[in-house]
Amino acid sequence: MSPWQSSEVTAIFVAKAVRTFAYGYLGILLPLYLADLGLSATGVGAFVTLTLAGSAALTWAVRLPAERLGTRAALVGLAGLSVLSAVLLVLTRDPWLVVLAAMAGNVAVGAGETGPFLSVEQVIIARAIAPARRTAVLSVYNLLGYGAAALGAAIVGIAAPRTLFVGFLAAAAIQTVAYARLPAAPAVPRVAVSGPGPSVAIIRRLAALFALDSFAGGFVLQALVAYFLHVRFGLGLDALGRIFFIAQLVTALSLVVAARFALRFGLLNTMVVSHLVSNVFLIAIAFAPTAWLAVAFLYARQLLSQIDVPTRQAYVMGVVEDREREYAATTTTLWRTITQALSPTLTGWIMASVALSAPFVIGGALKILYDLLLYTTFKHIKPTDPD
Repeated sequence: MSPWQSSEVTAIFVAKAVRTFAYGYLGILLPLYLADLGLSATGVGAFVTLTLAGSAALTWAVRLPAERLGTRAALVGLAGLSVLSAVLLVLTRDPWLVVLAAMAGNVAVGAGETGPFLSVEQVIIARAIAPARRTAVLSVYNLLGYGAAALGAAIVGIAAPRTLFVGFLAAAAIQTVAYARLPAAPAVPRVAVSGPGPSVAIIRRLAALFALDSFAGGFVLQALVAYFLHVRFGLGLDALGRIFFIAQLVTALSLVVAARFALRFGLLNTMVVSHLVSNVFLIAIAFAPTAWLAVAFLYARQLLSQIDVPTRQAYVMGVVEDREREYAATTTTLWRTITQALSPTLTGWIMASVALSAPFVIGGALKILYDLLLYTTFKHIKPTDPD
């Protein structure tokens, strides 16, 4: 890797770390903060849905600027929106303005990040890193995110909300500076995309299956899991902060082995098997009679569920041509975010009207269906360059 490429990836890593550190506490804080401001369970579900809808809109909007103006301009613009979001959070206590700020800032409400930042950053990494090292570098990228989010979760109970919102503002400012240091041009010269490329059918099938997985994941986002543990077992912010601090560390551990598993078993096999087993633990959370057992199942699930993240990113980047990477990344991320936005409001209603734990069963069953469909659909499609 050349020094120019190394500095490019370093800038992305810095931005990822500070952003996910803030997301680590905001994803736990905001649903409880909004409940304190008067929102019901249905209102909290609507907050998650609207936040994800905002993320989907930004993911859709960022593709053309990234292709035409370059990835640096697109990311600087997104970081500027995060700055405005943080300022609004600091200044307001109106619950729906808080929701608006979360939408504008693309605040993550799940254990993992989705949205426009992720879409553009994975393209930059794919271009800057040799194919044989792509999964390993993407593993480090995601490992850094989960580690930073774990630290963010750990501080959620020891600082006032306003202080944490100021921290988000500082993180957004650092992110903006990091992006401004990116090269103005893409790392690899590419042909402008004038229409659907040769991989469009593959991209659409991937997007459809990722949409199913994400719709299922919307039932069990971190913000909703925190709400479940709070209502079902009476856990407060301090306890939830410790729980999700450990959960993020456990998740980070899974990313250490992702590249090794992918080299030995292949990207697709690694994605499917680890994800399928994790969803058995997800369903088990619904039937846990005590807080400690529910948390144990959560940790078992997190240990396996995110192994598919860097392998999925590497697979998508590997089965399309370079000129299609913005389209592939934004399309798959867009549909993941859109469908994930549909289920949280439904989840709030299910928690209030059916059973508090029912979303874990629904989400886990749909995710298992996704795993089976993914394998049967793509078992014969291999990346065009080495893993």
